[in-house]
Amino acid sequence: MLIFRILRWLVLVVLLLAAWIAYQLWGPAVTLSEKKYLYIAEPISCEQLSTQLKQEGFLASGYWFSLVSDQLQVEKIKAGRYEIKPNMSVMDLVRLFRNGRQSLVKLSIVKERTLQQLAGKIGNRTDTRIDSLDCLLYLTNNDSLRQYGVDTNTLLSIVMPFTYEIGWAETPGQILDKMHDRYQQFWDSTHTKKAAAKGLTPLQVSILASIVEEESNRQDDRYNIASTYINRLRIGMKLQADPTVKYATRNFGLSRILYGHLALNSPYNTYRINGLPPGPICTPSIKSIEAVLDAPDTDYLYFVASYQFDGSTLFSSTYAQHQAFVKLFHAEQQRRLQNSAPR
Repeated sequence: MLIFRILRWLVLVVLLLAAWIAYQLWGPAVTLSEKKYLYIAEPISCEQLSTQLKQEGFLASGYWFSLVSDQLQVEKIKAGRYEIKPNMSVMDLVRLFRNGRQSLVKLSIVKERTLQQLAGKIGNRTDTRIDSLDCLLYLTNNDSLRQYGVDTNTLLSIVMPFTYEIGWAETPGQILDKMHDRYQQFWDSTHTKKAAAKGLTPLQVSILASIVEEESNRQDDRYNIASTYINRLRIGMKLQADPTVKYATRNFGLSRILYGHLALNSPYNTYRINGLPPGPICTPSIKSIEAVLDAPDTDYLYFVASYQFDGSTLFSSTYAQHQAFVKLFHAEQQRRLQNSAPR
């Protein structure tokens, strides 16, 4: 009888011990009242992480975290930003860090006109540790860009208007890797064949689409604008695109292009150079890229804003017809100015 009693007590003790250990592993361990982020600047060992978790008040003790990490042979923890929630268990934490499940941030590219703007977009965030100056140094280093098949002039061609998920500790190179991957995914065989059918490379499509992007916000007009520029390229006619002149001035608030601007000595001034400028003048939207790829076959060589001032564009195949539209535009513009003048 005594032996049975001892055995019962031993079983009870073992069960209580097992329950206690299970509670230490799967019970609430994180001592937070609300979620908080843990920032790891560089890859660290589990022992270092255990110490950091305790020092920053996430855990009362790092013993169980270290023990489980050792048993599961977790060696290095990736740098990054990790979201720690109240009442997470030790096992939750170990799985979180072992799997490197960082709390990513979203970086949305809409329209960036210069590498300085792009670097600022990436670096001026409070949820990443990237400095905008360091980012700019990387983006303006042709040695860094060579692996992507671009240089400082053509870099914007691979920065496509998508939303990217980036880690807090990622480098400019790692972010550019993601952008390049999305660029390659977009330029599949279907898109490259469409470009080739227009006599264009993907880079040339991006450059032309960036000009189309700046010419009009009306998608219907963008197709014909793209067609007009493609026709000019085919016959060796200068593009004479006002947005490229504005880009050459770097004054993006410029509302009117004057004759003095047309004389600017710049590889982006398509009133002076033949063919396309050396790179995109902005990151074009997918719709503008599609406008180039699906540009209709026309004989248009000229276009001007409609004299009805409704935001539409009038296209012409002859210079005489174009000039007629230009005169109507200026006449209507003058009439409106006179009507709006104080009496």
